[in-house]
Amino acid sequence: MELLQNYGTTLILLAAAVGFIMAWGIGANDVANAMGTSVGSKALTIKQAIIIAMIFEFAGAYLAGGEVTSTIRKGIIDSAFFVDKPDYLVLGMIASLFAAGIWLALASWLGWPVSTTHSIIGAIIGFTATGVSMDAVSWGKVGGIVGSWVVTPAISGIIAYLIFMSAQKLIFSTDKPLENAKRYVPFYMALAGFVMSLVTIKKGLKHVGMELSTLNGYLLAIAIGILLAALGKLWIKRVHYSESHDADLQTANVEKVFAILMVVTACCMAFAHGSNDVANAIGPLAAVVSVVNSGGEINSSSTLAPWILPLGGLGIVAGLALFGHRVIKTIGQGITHLTPSRGFAAELAAACTVVIASGTGLPISTTQTLVGAVLGVGMARGVSALNLGIVRNIVVSWVITLPAGAILSVIFFYLLKGVFNVA
Repeated sequence: MELLQNYGTTLILLAAAVGFIMAWGIGANDVANAMGTSVGSKALTIKQAIIIAMIFEFAGAYLAGGEVTSTIRKGIIDSAFFVDKPDYLVLGMIASLFAAGIWLALASWLGWPVSTTHSIIGAIIGFTATGVSMDAVSWGKVGGIVGSWVVTPAISGIIAYLIFMSAQKLIFSTDKPLENAKRYVPFYMALAGFVMSLVTIKKGLKHVGMELSTLNGYLLAIAIGILLAALGKLWIKRVHYSESHDADLQTANVEKVFAILMVVTACCMAFAHGSNDVANAIGPLAAVVSVVNSGGEINSSSTLAPWILPLGGLGIVAGLALFGHRVIKTIGQGITHLTPSRGFAAELAAACTVVIASGTGLPISTTQTLVGAVLGVGMARGVSALNLGIVRNIVVSWVITLPAGAILSVIFFYLLKGVFNVA
């Protein structure tokens, strides 16, 4: 308790600094995942993708990122073990943010798309298991996370495969691909608008006290989908297409139509991602601020101080702008060759999987979802279309993310205990 009384302001400033580092890591790694398909398919340049992500990620994080956030992310540890040791929780959360932020920075530099959610969860498990008690960790939930390494990419891969094959059947394999693209792409836009809206409504709006009933949420998502389809139809009509009947030029015309769709899905994906994953950075930070300001009292949820969300949003934007291009390259070009139609199939499949997971309570990583979807699109063209070396590196990086976060947080936790002379 003496620690909180004597060093309260110092601890909050330290937590804010490492919270910014964690948000920076999320921007460099996770946001790059959301934009990778758009850049890889040439629907957007890297500069355009970064500008779109900066606007929509910040908007998602700030507008729908959480007025009230869970003190301990995903209920992975039992806060009852910290009632008599609130200083351990504060130092542990600071150590966890720093550990996860460092790991994400390293992974981003190497071009590895890893899970920001699993990074912070691994870090929290690490300091809790070694510094407090093994019993304080909900090991059943950890098992669910490990299981999601297989389940999540498999679900999104299958959905991406089906979406891509439907586009092949309805559009690419027909006698008049451009006419069919103009006819069917607005329906894909409606589906994309519906699914992306649902992601935001289910995972974002509840944070700002706008929790809608299930029926109203679905009705709003349907309305957004229809509006998007109508706008998309108008946009498609205004694009200039080649008049040539050459098969390659006709395919290029169709990809132009899908490129419009990719811009829409990129914006929606960035907003939905910002509203959801900023919590990985601000949840532990909010916990530190709450415990320090309440003199050591631990609540199950913490009302956010007004400066926390902008800090998270700015950190995400800075990470993407300065370091995001490496992971964008891996997702967009490394796994398989992407075109706008393939990139769209992957992005929509990832969004569908997020909706399914949020409805069933499956622990999910947006990174693994999107990588699985890109693999599904690649598989539709045969295993030879995949760069198996890159795929192997990605899988290895997933496996070591939890232990890497845990080991680093243990080191930082004991360092902080030494610095602040906590017994």
